Amino acid sequence: MKKLFTNYNFEFNKNEKKILKTFCNQNLKQMQGDNKYFGEIKAFNSILDKLSSDSETVKLTKDERTRLKFSIENNVSFLEKEIKKSWFFKKWLYRSMLVQYESILDNHFKD
Repeated sequence: MKKLFTNYNFEFNKNEKKILKTFCNQNLKQMQGDNKYFGEIKAFNSILDKLSSDSETVKLTKDERTRLKFSIENNVSFLEKEIKKSWFFKKWLYRSMLVQYESILDNHFKD
């Protein structure tokens, strides 16, 4: 049975906020200047503003939550592929990033 109402209020700790801010900034840098990513740029700017605020609870819209979750899931799958074909040092760096992103997905974006 599908839930009728979904809560889009998230309580990220300081570390998770820092990771998500960095992630949003990286996404914005990659999409900057391309008009076909207008919706994503607008959503990630809004997410970044909400993460930068001092409030403990971050309230996202459905669109922002969906775009953020989708981007993190794609990043996790990319990191998993890169870990399989990389050497020790690169694998070590990617593994820590992968653990952090998977933790955020499991704690906050699990359906």
